[in-house]
Amino acid sequence: MQRALLQSLRNQPRVFCGVRPVVALRSRITQPVFAGVRMNSSKPAANEANGEENKSSEGVEGQNEAKDKSPEQIEVEELKQKLFQKDKDLAEMKNLYSKAVADFRNLQESTKKEMQKAKDFALQKFAKDLLESIDNFNLALNAVKEDTIKENAEVKNLYEGVNMTKDVFEKTLAKHGIHKIDPMGQVFDPNQHEATFEIPQPDKEPGTVFHVQQSGYTLNSRVLRPAKVGIVKDTNEN
Repeated sequence: MQRALLQSLRNQPRVFCGVRPVVALRSRITQPVFAGVRMNSSKPAANEANGEENKSSEGVEGQNEAKDKSPEQIEVEELKQKLFQKDKDLAEMKNLYSKAVADFRNLQESTKKEMQKAKDFALQKFAKDLLESIDNFNLALNAVKEDTIKENAEVKNLYEGVNMTKDVFEKTLAKHGIHKIDPMGQVFDPNQHEATFEIPQPDKEPGTVFHVQQSGYTLNSRVLRPAKVGIVKDTNEN
């Protein structure tokens, strides 16, 4: 029995010795895996380091280039930059100047037109008041009958004097741009005529003026007062 126990005790260390190599092999196999993981995790740091090295190398190259340039070359480059900026500023100023000149000319033209317009129609109100005097001349002349003019020499002289005064008055108005509208026999124009009545006239064309009740006038081609007229009525209208 004692021999069997001794024999078993002698065999136990051999068993543990046989296990240790297995554990060692496992550790050797797993070590490369962990080492590989560590290598992959260190790549971003390596890239950052490479980028910093590139930047530092570029900075060094720029410093070297600056050192290679002489003071005269540096001064020339600075002057070129200043000249370029001055040319740019000059172009902007020319553009602004041309716009200002164009605006000023447009203002001159518009002001000139407004002044001429105000000058042309400054007499509009005054001219309308003068038209009443001309109407009175016409009423006075139309009130005298032809038989009375032939029979009475004094009435004839008075009639001629009033008629001459009216003519001089109309000529004076014409010098200032006021002209009489003579619509007799013309086609009715709503821009210059004002129809007061309508009568059929078989011997005349419909829509034409056959009677002038009150003369019209224009001021510098603008209607100052439309002429009040009677027009021929179309008999075919219902």
